Amino acid sequence: MSDTASEITQAFAHPEERAAAMATAPLDRISVRDHVVAVEIGAFQVERDLTQRLSFDVAVEVASVEAPLEDDVDRILSYDKVTEAIATELAAERLNLLETLADNIAARILAEPQAMRVFLRIEKLDRGPFKLGVEIVRSRADVAGRKDEQTIRPRLAYLSRVAQTSDALAQWLDDLSGAAPLILCLEPPVAGDHSVANARAQLNIDLLHADQAAWTLMARDERLNVANTRTELDWAMKQGHVSIWAPAKMVLDATTPPDTVDGNALLSWFAAEMDAQDLVVIGTDAPALDLPCQTIAI
Repeated sequence: MSDTASEITQAFAHPEERAAAMATAPLDRISVRDHVVAVEIGAFQVERDLTQRLSFDVAVEVASVEAPLEDDVDRILSYDKVTEAIATELAAERLNLLETLADNIAARILAEPQAMRVFLRIEKLDRGPFKLGVEIVRSRADVAGRKDEQTIRPRLAYLSRVAQTSDALAQWLDDLSGAAPLILCLEPPVAGDHSVANARAQLNIDLLHADQAAWTLMARDERLNVANTRTELDWAMKQGHVSIWAPAKMVLDATTPPDTVDGNALLSWFAAEMDAQDLVVIGTDAPALDLPCQTIAI
């Protein structure tokens, strides 16, 4: 077989065969083939609110065990660790891209001490009479800088609709800013004339109104920034910035979203997602949340 034909064959072969072809040292490998899971994923609107099947093929190069195995499952990289990595990342959040999912799964597998290199293919099975997919290769060196950092627990401030227009905003920001990063959460606007019969459309309308309130408040103080993803929030907290949470993207992308998008439900869900350390409620009654809370009357 010519070199070109061999490369084409390897490109469409199982990742285990790719691992063998790229091996520079005689490492052992474990593999999982044709692991199919139904999940909601995709960047297009037509891919929301429905599940599609993903097929996972994984090959993991593992470090040799020097001492005898003695038939002890705790001394090897179990297949369960591979399927658990897939399940954990699928449950973490709704993703748009297979590339992101593949990268996250590979990093989780490579966190296992025995794993040295991961060959991973993910394919969508239901997008047409064909398969759409990605294939990646990651080594321990590729994810060496991804060690989990200490979790930052923010302080949340919940502003009523009246508080959002108060002249005391600047003073509240001065008083509430401190050692813990501050994230503002807003009571949603009163529902207007944008009521529709379609529940999915109504959810998007309500969340867009909430996002609009966040941008409106941001314009009132130069210290404020709007954040609509967990990545943006984490970055802002590390930089010491004050964020206003715009909920639409996080709620729509969540694997377990809040039951409703009224103020208390959103706040309770977000506080749990962010592992908030405490809550300050301004201009309304404090909701029943399991964390320290103080209120500021206006």
